[in-house]
Amino acid sequence: MEDSVPILRNSDCIVQEKLIPSWDEAIENGLRELGWSGMAQCILVSIAMCFDAQQSFMAIYSDDYPTWHCTETACTSSRSDICKLPKSSWAWDGPSSKTIISQFGLECAGSFITGLPQSSFFAGCLIGSFLLASLADTSLGRKNLLLLSCLSMSISSIFIVFSTNVWIYSAFKFLIGFWRSSIGTCVLVLLTEKVSTEWRFTVGIVEYFCFTLGYMILPGIAYINKNSSWKTLYVWTSIPAIFYSIIAYLFVTESPRWLLMQGREQEAMAMLNGVSSVENGANLTASLLKVPAAKQKSSIFQLYSSIAELFERSWALKRMVAIMVLGLGIGMVYFGMPLAVGNLGFDIYLAVVLNALMEIPSCVVTYFLENYRRKPSILAFSVASGICCVLCVVVGSGQQVAKVGISLVAFFSAVTAYNVFLIYIIELFPTSVRNTTTSLVRQATVFGNIFIPFLISAGRKNDIFSYGVFGVVIISSCLTLVCLPETTGIALCDTMDQQEKKHSLSV
Repeated sequence: MEDSVPILRNSDCIVQEKLIPSWDEAIENGLRELGWSGMAQCILVSIAMCFDAQQSFMAIYSDDYPTWHCTETACTSSRSDICKLPKSSWAWDGPSSKTIISQFGLECAGSFITGLPQSSFFAGCLIGSFLLASLADTSLGRKNLLLLSCLSMSISSIFIVFSTNVWIYSAFKFLIGFWRSSIGTCVLVLLTEKVSTEWRFTVGIVEYFCFTLGYMILPGIAYINKNSSWKTLYVWTSIPAIFYSIIAYLFVTESPRWLLMQGREQEAMAMLNGVSSVENGANLTASLLKVPAAKQKSSIFQLYSSIAELFERSWALKRMVAIMVLGLGIGMVYFGMPLAVGNLGFDIYLAVVLNALMEIPSCVVTYFLENYRRKPSILAFSVASGICCVLCVVVGSGQQVAKVGISLVAFFSAVTAYNVFLIYIIELFPTSVRNTTTSLVRQATVFGNIFIPFLISAGRKNDIFSYGVFGVVIISSCLTLVCLPETTGIALCDTMDQQEKKHSLSV
């Protein structure tokens, strides 16, 4: 008899009526051993995060408020208000084109004007996520959207050097943020869909490491060019990204899961044999040939079908809202702490290096958290980060060393929570909507980041408006963990129907 007693897969993803392997099962078995070519693919894909990190934190240097000195005896730089002095009585330390503040004459501008460029960057990220996210799940795929985003971001970053005022500069920052919005999502989804469950956390660490590497390189580039124009920073970080886009176009392969969801089985088999270990190649092909063809997507929803699928199912919508609120809280500290280093009264180059160095132990801790439950891990590190943020307000500027140390602990905890959080997002939703949901959740963090430049500006006078707000927001956002399921050790699902069956079994 063909039919047999229904079985429940150990991945809990599908209850099947027939003893025939699913696409997911075939991929899991075939990619259980990651070959050298597969690891090379993961590293090549992850390099895009270097350029993503540099554009995310570029404002630390390009939008910084430079130091100045008096040129007349009646002026005292330590006591005088620069806005009340005649321009002939003071001068900038270094060239007037060092940052946009000095070049565009924004030394006396309000917090709205000085915070507008970076807020425009985050606004671009937010809008880009809605307009570009579902393209990776439908027409373009993970690889093509990643390369399009990286190339377009780099080109926009080169054209920004032609800005003549803060308004044009902000417009280009918006474009950079718009194209940058899909890079992190595409990298994470592409990496995790190329490997089996047991390798998922490992390749996630590769992504985090590359982001950290790009973050650490930035202060080095800025220090080398500290007496040059802010435009030099954009050129130095953009040209390598353009060359990377060309190389990645030639050598990066598409996600096998996405190819199967599009009904492109032959391409998926050819690609899988390339990234799997040599020993698994023949077994993988044999497994895939036994699997029924994947169903094509209905033409009803077309381009933005993945978003429509989320709104059709109440459990998915509730899960989305909860994880987006959590992302907003964690993301505010993750991006806010590095951008606020200027408020510490510490050397800006050393401060960024120290923050970047915190990413390394965070990656190590994240690696060892692979087999621990996701929800308690996120909760513990988020609460620890929030407490340290509040302590930064209590300590005050009188104890600078203690404040810098506490801020580093806050950032380390936020980075660790964010790393686990990114893996958690991947595990909550199936392949058919994974890129869309991951992008939307990540950009919920960006929504909170739009307000960060204004909070940092207000925090120059009182830390409660920056560090205090950061702490309260991240701790409060953890309440949404009550509404979310645990996902540790569970294989990825491919369709919303499979995920819904799994959800109904868990409640």
